[in-house]
Amino acid sequence: MINQNETGQRIRVIDAIRGFCLLGILLANMLIFQYGIYGKEEMQLFHPTPTDEVTHQVLKVAVEGSFMPIFMFLFGYSLFKLREGLIAKGLKPTRYMVRRFFMLIGLGLLHSMLLWEGDILLAYGITGFFLLLFVKRKPKTLIIWGVILSILMSGLGYDLKEDTPKEKARMHDYVEESITVYGEGTYQEIMNFRQEEDPLDLPVAVMAVLMALMPMLMMPMFLFGIAAANKQWFHNPKRERRKFAWLSGILLPLGLLLKAIAVLKPDWAWSSVLLSLGGQLLAFGYIFGLAVVMSFLSKRSYIIMAFESVGRMSMTNYLMQTVICTTIFYGYALGWFGEIGVLNGVLLGIAIYAVQAVVSSFILFWFKNGPFERLLRIATYWSFSGKARFSKKAADAQAADHTYFSAMN
Repeated sequence: MINQNETGQRIRVIDAIRGFCLLGILLANMLIFQYGIYGKEEMQLFHPTPTDEVTHQVLKVAVEGSFMPIFMFLFGYSLFKLREGLIAKGLKPTRYMVRRFFMLIGLGLLHSMLLWEGDILLAYGITGFFLLLFVKRKPKTLIIWGVILSILMSGLGYDLKEDTPKEKARMHDYVEESITVYGEGTYQEIMNFRQEEDPLDLPVAVMAVLMALMPMLMMPMFLFGIAAANKQWFHNPKRERRKFAWLSGILLPLGLLLKAIAVLKPDWAWSSVLLSLGGQLLAFGYIFGLAVVMSFLSKRSYIIMAFESVGRMSMTNYLMQTVICTTIFYGYALGWFGEIGVLNGVLLGIAIYAVQAVVSSFILFWFKNGPFERLLRIATYWSFSGKARFSKKAADAQAADHTYFSAMN
């Protein structure tokens, strides 16, 4: 995505926050890579050590459900900036954004079908079409809609009933089978298992309702991101430092508290509600806290440069995380599924991210974009150069301005 301020330069703090966000997403996804999307909630079947149990609880409070919302926020932010840049070139932004959404849907389908069930690109592409209804709205309108949807969608998490013994047994059997398939299966066996087996056994009508609700579940953070871009937040972090410090100081502990209560009382009916609300509040706390920290660092800081490099290649790095981790954990390669433990998984995730930061820095030293970022730009602008052309009217106006100033000089 494009992040540019009023001078046409990239907003570095947004790229850096996106880069840090990818670290959190990787650490959360390591649980899925290691134990499966359902297995990570059935850790007793993997015989974790006390250290791994504590690490798992820490991840659930501090990481899970709080970094993906940051990515959603930044997607909304970048979408507004993309539209703003296209309008400045005299272009109609809708057709370009639609092409981008279709590209995300295509990549997401391939990612989810061929590699991993934890894909987010497909959901982003679908939600993008709903965002077209909001991208031109005033910030106040976006915030109101975001708050309303946050409350409504969090309320859906209220647990009206406990799982029956039959449902628990079915989930237990599914996870037991997944340990064998993911740890020892061939590529085809794993793909078939992922596409054919469903421990929830939901009716088609219920699945259809859940699919319809998916964009609504994701919309709030997208809307808040669009509003923030509209208000030009993060254009000058040093000037905004005091405001962000106050917000972070309130939202970080509040988000952690709500999530900690939910994690410590998993059987409470309100736990899912607290997890959802706490996850969003903590995401904002991280966003503002990171902006404050980065406002104190030099632009030449290696920390900012590392996070910024990963953030500028966010799609490439996200997809490569899948390739690397499925190679490590799935049976058709190293087959470490469920074997190395939660804490070692965290350390491995940090090591993978560090390598990505170094590689991203080298790639961006020679090229302007990562490979998948370039592909997305080509699809968006329908140009092999990956750049938007000025409309004829805008180009003529620019040429007239150039002629005028040349004559004045």
